[in-house]
Amino acid sequence: MIELTGPDATARVDLEAGGRLASLVVTGRERLITGGPGAEPMLWGCYPMAPWAGRLREGRLTFEGRTYQLPIDAAPHAIHGTVYRRAWRVDDDGSIVTELGPDWPFPGRARQRFELAPGSLRCTLEIHAEDAPMPATAGFHPWFAGPVELDVRPGRQYRRNGEGIPDGTLIPPDPRPWDDCFVELAADPRLTFEDGLTATVSSDTDHWVIYTPEHAVCIEPQTGPPDGPNLTPHVVEPGKPLSVSMVVSWA
Repeated sequence: MIELTGPDATARVDLEAGGRLASLVVTGRERLITGGPGAEPMLWGCYPMAPWAGRLREGRLTFEGRTYQLPIDAAPHAIHGTVYRRAWRVDDDGSIVTELGPDWPFPGRARQRFELAPGSLRCTLEIHAEDAPMPATAGFHPWFAGPVELDVRPGRQYRRNGEGIPDGTLIPPDPRPWDDCFVELAADPRLTFEDGLTATVSSDTDHWVIYTPEHAVCIEPQTGPPDGPNLTPHVVEPGKPLSVSMVVSWA
C-alpha cells in the first residue's frame, strides 16, 4: 500500500488490488466506496481501465484483419481491461507499473502516477506498446460514495444496442438513471457530498461514462467509448503511449 498525505487529504493506492486508489479521505471523511479481502474488484475504489475501458463486445477484438477472443468476465462481454485485477509494482521513477498480461494478445504495460496537492489529486494512466502497434482505450473508474448529488450537463450520449454496447450513433441524453457514455459536457462534473464538500472531476479526454446507482456515483473519464478498440480505436505505437489524466479537486 502506498500512502500520500496532504494538509487536507490522504490517499492510499493498493498495489495488490489492481493498482487502484483504495481510499481518498478529504477533510476527515472517506469519499470512495472502499473494499477489502474478497470484495468484487469492479465495485470499489478508483481503478485503472486498460487496455480497454468499459465493455468489449462478446470479448472480441479485431485489429489489422485478425480477430482475437478474450476471456468473458461480464457475460456476454469482457469488461474494463486486464490491469485492474493484476498486481502492480513501484518502478524506479516512483510510478507504478504492470504488464497487460497473458489475456491481452499484444505485449505491453500500463503505468500510473499519483500527485496529491492541497485541494486536489491528479491520477495519470499510460498504456505502452512493447514492440508492435495495438488498439487501446484507457480510463479511470472511481466509485464516489453516496449520498452525493451530481451536477453534470452532457451534450450527447452514445446510443446502445440491445446488448448494451454503443453502436457509434450520438443522440440527445436520456433522463437519469444512467450507465452511459457521454460527450460534449457543458462543464466538468461536480459532486456535492452530504457534509457540504464539493468536488470537481476534470480530465484531458472527451469521453465520460457516468453510472448512477443508488449508493454511489461513478464518473469515468476515458479516451473512447465502451468497445472502443473496435468502434473508435486509438492505435498505440511503441514509444508513443496513450495517456489519460483525471484530476479530482475539492473545496
